[in-house]
Amino acid sequence: MNVHFIAIGGAAMHNLAIALHNKGYQITGSDDTIFDPSKSRLHAKGLLPSSFGWYPEKISSNLDAIVLGMHAKSDNPELIKAQSLDLKIYSYPEFLFEQSKNKTRVVIGGSHGKTTITSMILHVMHYHGQDVDYMVGAQLKGFDVMVKLTDENDFIVLEGDEYLSSPIDRRPKFHLYKPNIALLSGIAWDHINVFPTYDNYVEQFKIFVDSIVEGGSINYNEEDAEVKQVVEASTNTIRKIAYKTPEYRVSNGSTLLETSEGLLPVEIFGKHNLNNLAGAKWICQHMGIDEDDFYEAIATFAGASKRLEKIAESDGCIVFKDFAHSPSKVEATTNAVKEQFQERLLVACLELHTYSSLNAEFLQQYKGALDAADIAVVFYSPNAVAIKNLKEVSHEQIKNAFDKNDLIIYNNPVLFQEYLFSMNFNDKTLLLMSSGDYGGLNFKDLKELIK
Repeated sequence: MNVHFIAIGGAAMHNLAIALHNKGYQITGSDDTIFDPSKSRLHAKGLLPSSFGWYPEKISSNLDAIVLGMHAKSDNPELIKAQSLDLKIYSYPEFLFEQSKNKTRVVIGGSHGKTTITSMILHVMHYHGQDVDYMVGAQLKGFDVMVKLTDENDFIVLEGDEYLSSPIDRRPKFHLYKPNIALLSGIAWDHINVFPTYDNYVEQFKIFVDSIVEGGSINYNEEDAEVKQVVEASTNTIRKIAYKTPEYRVSNGSTLLETSEGLLPVEIFGKHNLNNLAGAKWICQHMGIDEDDFYEAIATFAGASKRLEKIAESDGCIVFKDFAHSPSKVEATTNAVKEQFQERLLVACLELHTYSSLNAEFLQQYKGALDAADIAVVFYSPNAVAIKNLKEVSHEQIKNAFDKNDLIIYNNPVLFQEYLFSMNFNDKTLLLMSSGDYGGLNFKDLKELIK
């Protein structure tokens, strides 16, 4: 097949392009700008566009399909040309479904935890030499790509994102996969630019549960009241199997999981991650991995990239970087790190970077999210607020929203970095939570300070 990608440089899009290239498809693509690591990965496969921009002349009737990324706009000149030629235009999730419609589709959904759970499943399958197709939103150790597609594998494991499919398809991605086996980890309002009310957001998960094929199954986190209500209220003819956080203990900075064979040391930590582990165990059992084999494999799982990723350590300090940005993720991650390292002072730094987090009305959702931190710091960039066309938030609004009187707030990246670099790191745990980079924080120099 000849497939052209409009906006090939996106994190998801370039991985799909590489997966199809590896499968033997003829791939072309365009984008107005491409950054690393996408740029380097595309170049290594000979897929990097020779020049950036949109070129309608690349679109012809010789193409079998167009894959349209969210970065493109509805008036994109290549898209308009494709529409005029009546070419088949797929969104990213539509094309993944097309590639997997004859496979057993395993879809992991939820406002939080889906990347980690998907990563756990893939780690376990890989550990035991079970080859599966997949799409996951983080780079994993032992995996060259984030998307794998074959003609041979029976299973495909998909991370089910609730964000929109494409500029011309406003359906959430996970509505399009039609899972045979599904999991729902949690529901916490997010993406308010797309789902302006909580009820509207929850409705998307009801549709997801109802999209599971007849006779399929869903595992769900019964400790999340909204998840429990959504799944148990569904009239879809599917098996509904609840899971909850397993028993565990923390001793001397190590987490020990209670199993039928005794205490099992695991590399991951935090109640939310062990809850994710319980969900992953169920899915792996559906895929033919028994409990003992699951535990053997999961003991070596160190986490997905940017999810409680240890970036530096010394005798007196340990530093974690985490993608957490929504209120529920921030609270769960902060609590997890404090529980794991109770004897050390926890310095938790959060960057408000997304549309939701920089919205004055949504800020109230962060109440108590940093309470477990001994020192809590919030950074935000006025430039990010301006780019998103939002009203500027004040320090007072942020402090009131978090309901933490001793909250430290910075909106100048230079001053924030000076504050961080002047800190005495002895006997501390530093947690950096952001989907951005704190306005250009020099992580390399920070790591050198910790050594």
